[in-house]
Amino acid sequence: MTTAPAMTPAEILALPAVVPVWPTVGRIYGLGRTTTYELARADELPIPVRRVGVAMRARLVDIVADLGLEGGAAGSSHPTTPENDPSHTQR
Repeated sequence: MTTAPAMTPAEILALPAVVPVWPTVGRIYGLGRTTTYELARADELPIPVRRVGVAMRARLVDIVADLGLEGGAAGSSHPTTPENDPSHTQR
């Protein structure tokens, strides 16, 4: 059995704000199913994992931060607003 190829930065940034640990997180990090679940259960993935019922989920904003990606991910906790946009000047 083979693992799907890792995702490109553009594919990652296009994901929804919350993604399943398998297959999405596993594919992003180039891991197989068993390894992905073992690391998630042991809290050894490089991102926090949350249980939603029996499913394991991860926030895209955590993945983007861990990978050092830029580009306004869907789950970004820092939207650009006039208050935090350095290019915005008050009149």
